[in-house]
Amino acid sequence: MSEKTIPIPPCRTIQPVLHFYEVTFQQKSPNPYAAVQRGGIQLHFFGMRHYEPAESFSTCLVQTDDVDGLHETFRTRLKAAYGRVPNRGLPRIGPLKNTSHGVRQFLMTDPGGNCLRIGQQTSDNRRHRPAPKETFARAVHHASLLADSKEDLAGAAKIVDRALRLQDERPTPVQLLQLLVLRADVATRVGDEEAARSAIAAATAVHLTSEERESVHDDLQRLTQLLG
Repeated sequence: MSEKTIPIPPCRTIQPVLHFYEVTFQQKSPNPYAAVQRGGIQLHFFGMRHYEPAESFSTCLVQTDDVDGLHETFRTRLKAAYGRVPNRGLPRIGPLKNTSHGVRQFLMTDPGGNCLRIGQQTSDNRRHRPAPKETFARAVHHASLLADSKEDLAGAAKIVDRALRLQDERPTPVQLLQLLVLRADVATRVGDEEAARSAIAAATAVHLTSEERESVHDDLQRLTQLLG
């Protein structure tokens, strides 16, 4: 016996969504409907006239054994299609990160407002790790969860700003870089250019040893993307 599940998310109009994917089937009547595929990823879509993409909660989990490769592929294709890599509005793509529940993932939202959580399992333990007790590690943990799992960008910004304003404690260089890159990323995603420039400038000024740079490879890669 063999089964498979194919999600069927809604969209207001079919065509903008189809331009975003590789189409394998499309019908215009009696109801707008289409199927798309890339490798083992299959999605079907149906048209819903009064559907509002910007208010969508539609989401789908995609598991892969090459999340880094898929992230780079989608970034490259988005840049080719839109002249830039969109990180806010519709469509948009988020940063690639290791999560606290043993998954390396990124979020991508298509023009129909459908969010694809694309991830690669890195641990057999799927429970979220407890939040660190240390002040700045805890701030990075919670802010990352808000920004990249819940897409609560305002909440993430508040946590980072609160941590950076502390006077009686100071983060390590690695923690400072993580906080500043996260703040720059959040600011970019909400269109706060001034805050983004300030955080990027501060992040590029952080001095790290070779070993420290290796430990924050993803953060440095995200900083490079933000600079570009």
